[in-house]
This record gives sequence, structure tokens and C-alpha cells, in this order.
Amino acid sequence: MALGDRRAGDRALGQPAMTRGAIAALLAASLAGCDTIGGIAGAVTGAATGTFSSNPAVGLAVGVSVKAGTDAAMHRVFRHMQADEQDRIAEMAGHLEIGVRQPWSVHHLFSYGDESGEMQVVDRIDNALASCRNVLFSVRGGRKDAPTREWFMTQACQQSDGRWRWAAAEPATARWGTLQ
Repeated sequence: MALGDRRAGDRALGQPAMTRGAIAALLAASLAGCDTIGGIAGAVTGAATGTFSSNPAVGLAVGVSVKAGTDAAMHRVFRHMQADEQDRIAEMAGHLEIGVRQPWSVHHLFSYGDESGEMQVVDRIDNALASCRNVLFSVRGGRKDAPTREWFMTQACQQSDGRWRWAAAEPATARWGTLQ
């Protein structure tokens, strides 16, 4: 069967010609890591646009644009997840006494990327500008059958509205915007 005959047969059966390719791309995206989602989305849309428009330059432009947009959206989602984790640790540190260890955890939408660990306030810094605390915290990682734990140190400070916030400048502060 010639390529033109197969496409005509697919259309006659009610299937678009790109159905198999789209299914393969979705399957590949589900198996690949999050870093490849933009590339896969760009490749699929670029190939489809180039095919339907019969102009490879248009397909390339659309593919690059879709990849850039998808990558930016994914980075925004992951920054939001990181901010949730930092806010949770800072809020808990504000209510924890020095030397006391306590478990912490964050549950994200759809439970994707949930994090947990332990935390301990190791020092308190009171000055004219803010009340701050040095916080030692761990993050569980690795495989479920062989978990690992990494320890980190940060500061949390009480804001003028009474909320405790992550005080480390990178990458927590919102003022840096897209430069993070």
C-alpha cells in the first residue's frame, strides 16, 4: 500500500493521519523526564504544522515557540512547588523551639513532587529589623527501597504581617522574578 493510500484509508476509517504519531509522542512523554516535555511538545507541533502547511520553516518556527512556552510554563510550576516547600519550612520554624526536631512535609497538587524530611531550629537571631531563626532541615530523596537524606541550612524571618518566610536570597525571593 502506498503512503497516499494509507493516509486515505486512515481518513476513511475516521482516524487522522497523525493519530499514531501523537500516541507515540504521548507515550514517549510519559516515559521521559519533565525536562523533555517542552522538546517533545515542540517537535510534535512543529512536525504537524510543517506537514499541514507544507512549509518546513513555519513548522520550525511553531515548534521552537511551543518548546519555549512549554519550558517556561514547566519552570513556573516547579518554582511554585519550591516556594510551597520553603513557605512550609519557614512557617513551621517560626513556631518551633530551639533544639526541637520535627518532621515536615509538603503535599502538592496531584501529590506530584511531594517532599518531606526533618527540621530543627538551631539558633535565634533577634535584631531591630526582624526576628530570624537558623533552620537545619533535611529532604528525603532517592528510591523508595533505599531512601537518602540530605541536610541543608537556611534562615527564616518573621515579616511585618507576622508570617514567617524563607530569608535566603537565592532562589527564594520573588523580587528576582524570571532571573531565578
